[in-house]
Amino acid sequence: MKKVLPVNLYDDDLSDGVVHKKKLLIKKIVKTFYISGNKTISNLADITKNSVPTISNIIEDLLKEGWIENFGIGKSRGGRRPSIYGLSPNAGYVLGVDLSRFYTKIGIFDIKNNQHGDIITKKQGLENSSNILEFLKESIDEVLKNNNLTVDDNILCMGISIPGLFDVRRCVSHSYPELGARSLKETFEELLGFPVFVEHDTRSMALGERWFGKAKDYSNVLFINVGSGIGLSMILNGELYKGHSGYAGEFGHIQIERNGDLCYCGKIGCLETIASGRAVSKRARQDIANGKNSIIINQVNGDLSKINLDTVIKTAKMGDQYAIELMEDMGEQLSRGIATLVHLFNPEAIFVGGEIAEAESLIKDPIRQKLNKYTMLILKNDVKIILSDLQNNAGMLGTVPFAISNLLFPED
Repeated sequence: MKKVLPVNLYDDDLSDGVVHKKKLLIKKIVKTFYISGNKTISNLADITKNSVPTISNIIEDLLKEGWIENFGIGKSRGGRRPSIYGLSPNAGYVLGVDLSRFYTKIGIFDIKNNQHGDIITKKQGLENSSNILEFLKESIDEVLKNNNLTVDDNILCMGISIPGLFDVRRCVSHSYPELGARSLKETFEELLGFPVFVEHDTRSMALGERWFGKAKDYSNVLFINVGSGIGLSMILNGELYKGHSGYAGEFGHIQIERNGDLCYCGKIGCLETIASGRAVSKRARQDIANGKNSIIINQVNGDLSKINLDTVIKTAKMGDQYAIELMEDMGEQLSRGIATLVHLFNPEAIFVGGEIAEAESLIKDPIRQKLNKYTMLILKNDVKIILSDLQNNAGMLGTVPFAISNLLFPED
């Protein structure tokens, strides 16, 4: 049986000002629990600027519906020791899905962001699946079954990230027309039978880093996602920046080489044509076909078409000189673009993640070294280059707080 959402605990007649105020107060309380953790009634009264009796009544309703729990007794500030309340991990589950070009990651979490079961990776995605919607439905059904769950077992919602050009206003992908011209939110909800919230993959990665990774203590950070393509997400003054139409962050399509190669976007010399996983793989295939010595060829059993970014990274870690040179050149080209970002945004930190994070120091060191060449020293010394330790899970992890936030305290 589907759980009644906190904001729907009261009559939906918004013409009733009292009911409307209660809904807003519930949303604020639930948001406080989610972002700041467990609180006493007195804490909540101070935070929301409401009376203790008013907060107590709402806490009682949230307890009754199973949204929160009593987590014991806190320290006394004079008088009786207060009870501590917080969101109940038993209130329901959230699915996090990273729908990528060549793979799909799926995880199950509770509303306190605790992971349940293993994160599942399927080697099918938007560009190598004959029917992505059917595949997605079958994969989610499989994950639920393996965790002894059904759609009716308090599956509250799902967050899903997708790559490419994504119109956040209409929730439509321009890069993957096979997903349809209607809202992806509507498409996925019809397919799965519960609320779904869709976000761009690189913004999901930034959220994952902010909630689960090293970006928790920063207010102005940039997240660069390097995989088959290159994306950028910006957290400015603590808020995720999307731009007017939601397209902010097409970092891979800034021009680096004036007379460079044609990019799939239709422009010439984009950063993606020289520094993306797709570009590096293409160069490796061409060089090896032309006689370049490298054990990369052994890693793909002589089939050059199987060379990808992961192959190059693994081979570089084995000490292959050519693969190391590819990583160094990739790092230099990325640093040319990153220098522009440093000059424009003066961020506290730039996080480098996605598939490239597996390269560790083989990519981080060249980026840092070459920033000296392309960046004003005073700005370069004021920014940290940090490799994401969430690596390829960041996007999937970021869909979880994105979905929970949209479900429990929407329109904030």
